[in-house]
Amino acid sequence: MIPTEVFDYEDIQLVPNKCIIESRSEADTTVEFGPRTFKIPVVPANMETVLNESLAVWLAENGYFYIMHRFKPEKRHDFIKKMHEKNLFASISVGVKENEHDFIDELSNSKDVPEYVTIDIAHGHSDSVIRMIKHLKKSLPDSFVIAGNVGTPEAVRELENEGADATKVGIGPGKACITKLKTGFGTGGWQLAAVRLCSKAAQKPIIADGGIRYNGDIAKSIRFGAAMVMVGSLLAGHDESPGDKIMIDGKTYKQYWGSASEKQKGAYRNVEGKQMLVPYRGAIADTLQEIRQDLQSSISYAGGRKLNDIRYVDYVVVKNSVMNGDNY
Repeated sequence: MIPTEVFDYEDIQLVPNKCIIESRSEADTTVEFGPRTFKIPVVPANMETVLNESLAVWLAENGYFYIMHRFKPEKRHDFIKKMHEKNLFASISVGVKENEHDFIDELSNSKDVPEYVTIDIAHGHSDSVIRMIKHLKKSLPDSFVIAGNVGTPEAVRELENEGADATKVGIGPGKACITKLKTGFGTGGWQLAAVRLCSKAAQKPIIADGGIRYNGDIAKSIRFGAAMVMVGSLLAGHDESPGDKIMIDGKTYKQYWGSASEKQKGAYRNVEGKQMLVPYRGAIADTLQEIRQDLQSSISYAGGRKLNDIRYVDYVVVKNSVMNGDNY
């Protein structure tokens, strides 16, 4: 049962513990996720305005996790081959329609097995996702399967029981998402509480997807149980991000749109996303380094040495939200 009184990122502040390290540079931000270990628990959103093939290569070469989007489906098989030719891991997204099942069979028959496959649909607690999980585990048993998106503990339990290796939590909290306005449903406005509830039900890793506005929100996601945090708008707008720069009143921006937007779909049909501009931010390497350094500071404030030490800190509610369940 979902409590009626919940909270989001801006409602929560983590409480510091005594620092036990001499320098924040000693703090270990690495995370083991599936068959690999990555520098930070952050993955760029699998959106066309956040990630493309060249950026995926750079991320894999430099120790970061990525999930290639599924909006150019005809290029996915070649993408897997190219990544493996470079001795890099392949991480792709799939949908749930019949042609996607055929694509999985194609990969299985050709022995081009991606290390990670993400089932990427807006409402992941569905029979169609369960069918795809079963198909993936049968046809590509060596792939690490991420299923989503979901927003309830029941969904996490069911997808895990059906074979998902991780679940992605978040329905409509993203900056370019208007699901809650269009449908009345979702985790927009209580995403952090959804992460907390789902992580308590999970036996396997979860990815907190959406609602991240500041680097500190990544630490809050870890505190409430996320193994990995998916970030969209904060990682859009870089030199390496797809899309053109736009100058307005002397300031530079880049386009950013939701995966369920009219721009992405190419038609106004079941639209639950919008197009917007995000500030130009320069090189993505600088932003990722800043995130790593901020996480190191978070670990030091947590009184720890490694990332998961953040999970044991106290927290306070700093706005009008009220917590149910655990003591603070």
